[in-house]
Amino acid sequence: MGKTIKLIKNRSDIGAGTRGSDLGIDAIEIAAINQDSDYFNQFEFEDVRTHNESIYDKNRSSSAKRIEHVVEQCTRVCNAVKKNLEGNYFPIVLSGDHSSALGTLSGIKAAYPEQNIGVFWIDAHADLHSPYTSPSGNIHGMPLSAALADDNLSCQNNDVAPETQQHWEDMKNIGYKGPKVLAENLIYFGVRDTEEEENKQIEKLHIKNYKVDEVRFRGLQKCVSEALTKVAHCEVLYISFDVDSMDCDMISYGTGTPVPKGFDQYEIIAMINQIIETKKVVCIEFVEINPLLDTKGNKMAETAFEVLEAITSELSVPIE
Repeated sequence: MGKTIKLIKNRSDIGAGTRGSDLGIDAIEIAAINQDSDYFNQFEFEDVRTHNESIYDKNRSSSAKRIEHVVEQCTRVCNAVKKNLEGNYFPIVLSGDHSSALGTLSGIKAAYPEQNIGVFWIDAHADLHSPYTSPSGNIHGMPLSAALADDNLSCQNNDVAPETQQHWEDMKNIGYKGPKVLAENLIYFGVRDTEEEENKQIEKLHIKNYKVDEVRFRGLQKCVSEALTKVAHCEVLYISFDVDSMDCDMISYGTGTPVPKGFDQYEIIAMINQIIETKKVVCIEFVEINPLLDTKGNKMAETAFEVLEAITSELSVPIE
């Protein structure tokens, strides 16, 4: 029996530095309506309760802003993903900011504790900071550090309060105690805007980053095939798609941290669909659509919906 798609809607932006990505899901739904698509009537969905009111709280930790609330939010996402995976659903997680990915990965690991998870991180950013290294304190730049359970203390820049340290330890152990993914099973596509601390981590952990120029020069299909070979031992795969992996000048600035010289939507669709063909993908996440920053109307959400529709067609398996 094939898995039934379930949409997990997580309207949270408390891990970001700029407000508005919590509206990204509604913007995608508006894009569907404007295209006369009944996409959002075709699938069951679940709304994850949010903690967005916490943005009005005074930040007690400048090295990890609102971390106690992000831990709660990621725990909610973790529980939703785990429950749906165990219920034989295929979760498509539509989130606000990228800190949610830690919750999603934790839920996958909780559902498959004995299995290796291969992670395809399609993003302009490495998201490898920790409270000890982050220049901004925004936790949407930290999910992979938490998932890898690696604080990068050799590059420590920040003094971290004991309370924040405890919340960070809690964050690393959501759903499953210890790392959710091994560095050898993490692959970047499109990462091109990093800080020195992250570059040192990428080098130390030998994380492969397929940059846009390499993908175009060597060929997308070849690069994805090579990446799939690298994680061939992984029993399950997770795809995290941050829309800032796309070229902001070509597509839209409707995301919190836009970066030029990225992929176009057709490359993203081809990339994700080739990974889906392995039949190992158990969850896909879309993040960081911010309609408040879109200078082209609702262009980013429209493009994200184009990707969503195309990859869902590849995912859809008739139930016997």
